[in-house]
Amino acid sequence: MSADVRSFFGRPIIIGGGIAGLMTALHLAPEPVLLLSRTPLGADASSIWAQGGLAASLGNDDDPEVHLADTLAAGDGLCDAEIASRILHAAPSAIETLATLGVRFDRTPEGTLRLGLEAAHCRRRIVHAGGDGSGREVMRALVAAVRSTPSIVVVEGVEARRLAVKENAVRGVWASCSMGSIFFVSRRVILATGGIGGLFFDTTNPLGSCGQGLALAARAGAVLADLEFIQFHPTALDGPDRPMQLISEAVRGEGAVIVDETGQRFLEDLQGAELAPRDVVARTIWNHLSNGHRVFLDAREKPGTTFARQFPTIARACRDAGIDPAYDLIPIRPAQHYHMGGVAVDGAGRTSVSGLWACGEVASTGLHGANRLASNSLTEAVVCARWVAESVAGTPARRTKPVVARDYPSPDPISVRPLLSNALGIVRNGECLKATLRALLPLAEGKDAAADPAAVGLMIAIAALLRQESRGAHYRTDFPDHGVVARRSRLTLDQALATAREFASSSTLEGLEQ
Repeated sequence: MSADVRSFFGRPIIIGGGIAGLMTALHLAPEPVLLLSRTPLGADASSIWAQGGLAASLGNDDDPEVHLADTLAAGDGLCDAEIASRILHAAPSAIETLATLGVRFDRTPEGTLRLGLEAAHCRRRIVHAGGDGSGREVMRALVAAVRSTPSIVVVEGVEARRLAVKENAVRGVWASCSMGSIFFVSRRVILATGGIGGLFFDTTNPLGSCGQGLALAARAGAVLADLEFIQFHPTALDGPDRPMQLISEAVRGEGAVIVDETGQRFLEDLQGAELAPRDVVARTIWNHLSNGHRVFLDAREKPGTTFARQFPTIARACRDAGIDPAYDLIPIRPAQHYHMGGVAVDGAGRTSVSGLWACGEVASTGLHGANRLASNSLTEAVVCARWVAESVAGTPARRTKPVVARDYPSPDPISVRPLLSNALGIVRNGECLKATLRALLPLAEGKDAAADPAAVGLMIAIAALLRQESRGAHYRTDFPDHGVVARRSRLTLDQALATAREFASSSTLEGLEQ
């Protein structure tokens, strides 16, 4: 192993084997790169579970400016309009790139791309592959492409634990594998680690996605942005399995409706009804459940008997639960689905730490704002991977001295999960957030397996507490209205710890800047 590690000196290191990581590696070819994956490639990435597809303005009645308008509306005042415009104008060519790499997109009998409709989109612009198996099909093609690219070395079963940083510049990665601790020397590191679903009880993400990329960046001193904005998907299959089976918004796009146990369509009065923005639909369902009702997705009329053909993955999950969507109501409840916040990056994916980039869900580009527009996330990962790769390739490799391997515990969110599930769900309030800060602080300052998940949770809780308004996916019962000025939040771990300690000692936030 030591000889192999020495042979990798200086290569760009990509941490994460989902769509963002794989696309970045492919765009860097033929430059040699090292891709670290905690599990066998693609086995535990959120990307492979994605059902909704990729959003791009490909229809004759659509263009990037219309797509941008929908994105900005969903983002509730917090999107970076310049970055969003740049990403969405690049989206159609990104779809072409994926097709060139072998992704088999769904097409009409005439051979044109079949376009679906999802919430808060005013046009059909969602490109699918294999119906509701879009993520799986994209990952199949990308894994095959990566495996056949000689310049990409994939090291599986290796978990990044810390970034070595000196004078605000990356020097390498401490990692762990079955053979022990390893140090990979590099001054160019790309985070592509996915989201935070494993920090919550109810999630549609792999439980192994517990914010480790955020922890790596935070421990390295990087600035994180918009951490308080966590999207809860309105329609997860309500049952005992965790993670929960997602029921794609595309089902509602094909005409399915949401009802309660009486048959009432209680979303009818919302603008957009079942296809209102996700935060609105999720919050309305949550309130209905809290009032003692049960909530169901009714797909019996639309899509009806074509359900299994259009949505084979969802149909299979329903059958496993004893439900036939063509004839039965599907019990649903909201579940954590996507994190709009992440490591703050510029248009090239650069973070505030020299030599560190971030791409995909772990990054905060400014595209999503306070509430991600459906199916923009995979598009963002594919588009931004090219820009990250161009930036990395344009940064010359520099020699650095190897460092002795150090051992860090594997993160375990089990003690953090109940705290975040209770305080940082669909509906939040200040008193609960304050109590959560008190509980998280000693865990985040510790040295055991809970420390990294607790540090991420602490930063999210601080950001949520300081945002004294309701906006997008962040809803405060004690501050139910919009603030006067829309502002993005930015935070480092040191700032979060200092704020938490001050609060813990004074039991007040008076005088702290927002």
